[in-house]
Amino acid sequence: MPTLYIVGTPIGNLEDLTPRAARILAEVSLVAAEDTRVTRRLLSHLGIRPRTTSFHQHNWREKMDGVLAELAEGDVALVTDAGMPGISDPGSELVVAAAEAGFNVEVVPGPSAVTAALALSGFSGDAFLFLGFLPRRKKDRLAALREASMSAVPLVLFEAPHRLRATLADLDTVFGGRQLAVCRELTKLHEEVFRGAAAQALEYFASPRGEVVLVVQGWQAEDSGQPGAGGENEVATELNLRQMLSDLKEDGVRAKDAVAAVAESTGLAKNRVYQAWVELGRESK
Repeated sequence: MPTLYIVGTPIGNLEDLTPRAARILAEVSLVAAEDTRVTRRLLSHLGIRPRTTSFHQHNWREKMDGVLAELAEGDVALVTDAGMPGISDPGSELVVAAAEAGFNVEVVPGPSAVTAALALSGFSGDAFLFLGFLPRRKKDRLAALREASMSAVPLVLFEAPHRLRATLADLDTVFGGRQLAVCRELTKLHEEVFRGAAAQALEYFASPRGEVVLVVQGWQAEDSGQPGAGGENEVATELNLRQMLSDLKEDGVRAKDAVAAVAESTGLAKNRVYQAWVELGRESK
C-alpha cells in the first residue's frame, strides 16, 4: 500500500533537514508542496529532482483528487515551505483524505519553530498554549489575546514582520509589563532573540524584518492574584475577571461564549464567571 509521508522541512538552515527526510524526498513518486519554487530550492540543495505539484490553502480542493490518484500509484511526500505541514500551514485536509481512503500515513519529523522559540525564550516548555497566527483585525486580535491572558503556561504565536508592531502594541495593551521573547529569523544567518516587555520590543523593532515567533510568559500569581487565595489576591482576581468580561462584552461576544472562554482561561468555575457577567449587566443599566 502506498504511503503519504508528512515531511518536516527546515525553518531556515537547510542543514537541519534530517537524513530520513532527505531519503524520503528522493524516493517518493511525487512531492506535494505549499510553494513548488521554495521546495525546488531544497530539492536542488539535495541534488534530487522528484516531480512536484502545488498543494496549498487556495487550491487544495481542486488538487485533492489528483494527489490521491498519484498516491494510488506510488508514495507521495507532503511538505510546506518550512516546518511541519498542518501546523499553521496547509496539509491537514490531505492527511485526513489519505487516511480515510485507506492509504498509509507516516510522519517524518523535522525542525519546529514553536519548540525552537520556546527553548530560546527561557520560559518553561513543560506545557504551552499555541495561538498560531493571530487574527488580522485589531478587534479580533485583542479578543484572542484577552481570552488567553490568564493562561498559566507560556503563549506561542507566529507573526509576519509587517504586522509585528501592531501585535506588540496589542500585547502591551493586554499584558502590560509581562515578559516575552521575540524570536526572529530562527536558524538563519541573522537569528535574533529580544527579551523584555512588549513596550520595550516596540521601541527596539522600528522596522522589523523576517518571520517572527513570539513567546509570552504565562500568567503568574503575582500578576493579579492567585484564584482562591483569599484577601488582597482574591480582590485582584475578581477585578481582573470583571475586566476580562467587560472587554469581551465591549467586543460584542455573547454571554455563553464569554463565560466559557474566561472560565477555560482562568480555571474559575463557570457559575462564578456567569455571576460576574450578570453583575456587569446590572451595573450597566
